[in-house]
Amino acid sequence: MIETTAAETSGVVLSSGPQADLFSQIAGNPSLSASLWLNIALAGLSILLFIYMGRNIDDPRAQLIFVATMMVPLVSISSYTGLVSGLTVSMISVPYPGGGSEEVLIMWGRYLTWTLSTPMILIALGLLAGSNLTKIFTAVVTDIGMCITGLAAAMTTSSVLLRWFWYVISCAFFVAVLYILLVEWPADAEIAGTDEIFSTLKLLTVTLWLGYPIFWALGSEGLAALTTTQTSWAYSILDIGAKYFFAYLLLRWVTDHEGVIGNLASGSLGSATPADD
Repeated sequence: MIETTAAETSGVVLSSGPQADLFSQIAGNPSLSASLWLNIALAGLSILLFIYMGRNIDDPRAQLIFVATMMVPLVSISSYTGLVSGLTVSMISVPYPGGGSEEVLIMWGRYLTWTLSTPMILIALGLLAGSNLTKIFTAVVTDIGMCITGLAAAMTTSSVLLRWFWYVISCAFFVAVLYILLVEWPADAEIAGTDEIFSTLKLLTVTLWLGYPIFWALGSEGLAALTTTQTSWAYSILDIGAKYFFAYLLLRWVTDHEGVIGNLASGSLGSATPADD
């Protein structure tokens, strides 16, 4: 006779192994778990809201901005589900300056989120500014480089110097992104007539994005001045502002000014100059 456990009769399948252990570790920390579930909930609500907001958008360029922006919560809800399930986290022996190391829960799945979602934010901003394809491509490529080298910094355990060297490389890519956001695109947005909303979104984006390398350095992946839970909350709060709040402000403006978007280079990506009549 095969005995049936209470878990099996209730339809709950219990598993064991490294991923299950990580899942249990996260679930057993209410504050850490809440920092992840909050983003899952907000991402889901944002997806529904943005679909509703974009239901009547007809202009191709405005639609492209909506699609790019919609990808942000879609990627986030997938990524945060990976984190909370233990799929995209690992226990890593992190070497610290001054000697010594410590086993730390590294949520490397966040870097997957940023690699896929932040380029979408930049594409939306570039389209809003009426920028050309070359500048948008440059922003996206340098942004991906920033995220991938940030992941390398988080995952390097062989040498504390190499770990921080990766961090410096990531920051160098970030400087290139900041140059485009602060110098190139504001000039394009002024020509396109979208400079007011672009300035608001630029300030929001730059301010919040600066928080990521700061919290990396202070957090459990860097100097360990913050605990894993505190680091997770810092990243989660930054994500809420830099993704969902940013996306809402952008899409609300696009919805109210679809005609302005439609006049940007006749819906093409080739010029920052409004189309001729």
